[in-house]
Amino acid sequence: MHEKKSANAILLLSCQDQKGLVYNIANFIYRHNGNIVHAAQHTSMTRKIFFMRIEWELDGFVIPREEIGLVFKHVASQFQMTWDLHFTDAVPRLAIFASHHPHCLYDLLLRRQMGEFKADIPLVISNHPDVQPLVEKFGIKFLHFPITSENKGEQEERELKALRDEKIDLVVLARYMQVLTGGFISEYPNRIINIHHSFLPAFAGPRPYQQAYDRGVKIIGATSHYVTEQLDDGPIIAQDVIKITHRDSMDDIKLKSRDLERVVLAKAVRLHLENRILTYGSKTVVFE
Repeated sequence: MHEKKSANAILLLSCQDQKGLVYNIANFIYRHNGNIVHAAQHTSMTRKIFFMRIEWELDGFVIPREEIGLVFKHVASQFQMTWDLHFTDAVPRLAIFASHHPHCLYDLLLRRQMGEFKADIPLVISNHPDVQPLVEKFGIKFLHFPITSENKGEQEERELKALRDEKIDLVVLARYMQVLTGGFISEYPNRIINIHHSFLPAFAGPRPYQQAYDRGVKIIGATSHYVTEQLDDGPIIAQDVIKITHRDSMDDIKLKSRDLERVVLAKAVRLHLENRILTYGSKTVVFE
């Protein structure tokens, strides 16, 4: 019989760099009988901003978990910190948005089923009915919201209601072929993750695969990022590339791109769920 593992607390914080930061944060944990198990920090040399992720065991920590934030805020206010407190036994609730292409959706559902993600996935939303049989095989609720230019606002309100009803913490766009409005995005700031191909050089407009093939690209990539109102311009979480040769057909390029998208999106989702990302401006600090 496996012994149940004790939960840990995680602090993600940022502030202007100054003397005494690491000492005061570590001392807060030490004074209350905490044992630090992970700590990582970074200072932006251009803007002199300090970032930190620190994790410690709750077993033996003298402050009850519901009061940790109340006590730590006195340290945070001293240094004007922006901070978030998380616990490793929390299970976030994740909703996936998909369209015609099921590869990223299927990959996420399989990874969750295999225990690679610590999250519940109670809901999948799509603007097409194509993936409904796949989703329902996993015992997950599927909602179909067809989108047109005339009904987009109304349908987004219905989608948001569904997310609120399910108490969703994170939205993942698994090749969801719709642009979300600013009103929708503002409901989930830095809590909507997208994936898209990254052809090098970039090919704008229709038929990017054909353009890449015609130009004889030697490398393609995938980018996963938080969604902002600026299309495909949100803070980047994860990226990767793969080589292409003259032997690759357009179908080969598409296959390699799909494989890469799966891996990069899964990595970004895992980093978010493990509370390893701090955003500032248009950038992220990722503590892997």
